[in-house]
Amino acid sequence: MIRPCTVVISGKGGTGKTTIAALLIDALVAAGERPVLAVDADPNTNLHEALGIAVTETIGSVREEAFTRSIPPGMDRTGYVRYRFQRALAEAEGYDLLAMGRPEGQGCYCFPNALLAECIETLERDYRFVVVDSEAGMEHIARGTVRNPDILLITSDPGARGMRTASRIRDLAESLGLSRDRISLVINRDRGDAAPGGDLPLVARIPEDPAIGDADLAGTPIIGIPATSPARVAVKGLAEWLVRECARQKG
Repeated sequence: MIRPCTVVISGKGGTGKTTIAALLIDALVAAGERPVLAVDADPNTNLHEALGIAVTETIGSVREEAFTRSIPPGMDRTGYVRYRFQRALAEAEGYDLLAMGRPEGQGCYCFPNALLAECIETLERDYRFVVVDSEAGMEHIARGTVRNPDILLITSDPGARGMRTASRIRDLAESLGLSRDRISLVINRDRGDAAPGGDLPLVARIPEDPAIGDADLAGTPIIGIPATSPARVAVKGLAEWLVRECARQKG
């Protein structure tokens, strides 16, 4: 069975990673690239709200219960965790969502990261794409939660400061072993005046879109914005590029 294409969306906080992730998942499903595994690897856990589905469990909560509750007779702790992991998958039309949730202790993600890495290895065989909405920085690549991703999309706002941050994330990703030809830039909230992106290949400009702001204010799912919305149209183009690029990599 062909291994799915793993896409990690990273960037500094506030650049719209979750919005892009939700629209990208929706675009891939609409293009027939299903099923998709969506991974909300941000401890704030709000990708499900952007997608408009409910999440009742996270990897963090599975971990806590595994170490605070009695394990059913005949099942060891590892087996119980794997069982609960399956229940933590939120199923939707064309995709499943898995949320990391909060780490245990003082920001330690050791157990959830190890569990997520192991279970994604098992689960992803059923998926065409794995789309990871990462937290700010490179936590999950650094810890190996998401193996060497096929594509790292670094999101940035149009300003020079954002571009410099994107370049630093690219440098960090390279230092962690990710090939430069797998790293690309996405400019979000573009108004046509973005600062130069340096040597980061620019694969998409997502326009400033009032429909996204309206959805945020109303508390409605981002994927509910109109099909003709500028941001949705641009992300559809990004999805088409991802499909071609993943096909090229797999040769």
